[in-house]
Amino acid sequence: MKKKYASKIGLEIAIPLFLVLGIVLFLSIYEKPSWLGVALLAPLILMIIYMFKNTDYTIDGESLIIRCGFLYHKTILIQNIRKITETNNPMSSPATSLDRLEIVDHEHRAVLISPLQKEAFIEQIHRINPNIVIKRKSK
Repeated sequence: MKKKYASKIGLEIAIPLFLVLGIVLFLSIYEKPSWLGVALLAPLILMIIYMFKNTDYTIDGESLIIRCGFLYHKTILIQNIRKITETNNPMSSPATSLDRLEIVDHEHRAVLISPLQKEAFIEQIHRINPNIVIKRKSK
């Protein structure tokens, strides 16, 4: 069974990012018109929007496929996952929110993701591999 989980879009990432880019774009147009600035910023803004809209996590049989636009694509065998930990770690990752899950495999490699339907995602992964240790944040 194949199930795709969209990435949660966190305002704590989106607002500062687009606020800064928006101000720089505004200043490039109105303060001291620089079409070079607009030509550089517009594609960057479009790429970021594309990345936000195209970050997802697909459970396909025994595999977890992590995709972040055209920059990141990784497949992890669910049987190799050892631990899933709820975290707010801000490290760069294929996640569009700070409400994240750290997935650690049997070789102690970690990846941070942010599925919108976090509980359903954890349940489905855990059904496939019940040996995964789930560590929740204290409330």
